[in-house]
Amino acid sequence: MGIGGISIWQLLIVLLIIVVLFGTKKLRSIGGDLGGAVKGFRSAVRDGEAEAETTTKSNVEKIQQSDANRVIDSEAATHTKEKA
Repeated sequence: MGIGGISIWQLLIVLLIIVVLFGTKKLRSIGGDLGGAVKGFRSAVRDGEAEAETTTKSNVEKIQQSDANRVIDSEAATHTKEKA
């Protein structure tokens, strides 16, 4: 038994029919096109991940900067009591 109940001989016969129908040159160009599409997809995914990472880092920096300038009410009350 092969993959999913299909034997090796059945797979070879199907492969032979495909080669006869399309020819090796056409199959080679289809394989090249498919490889190029996969390569383009992978680079797009990497670019998207890198962009998301830089956006996340810049958002974290903005939040940290805004938190540094923020005064909590209890801190303000403590500071005013110490000064008085």
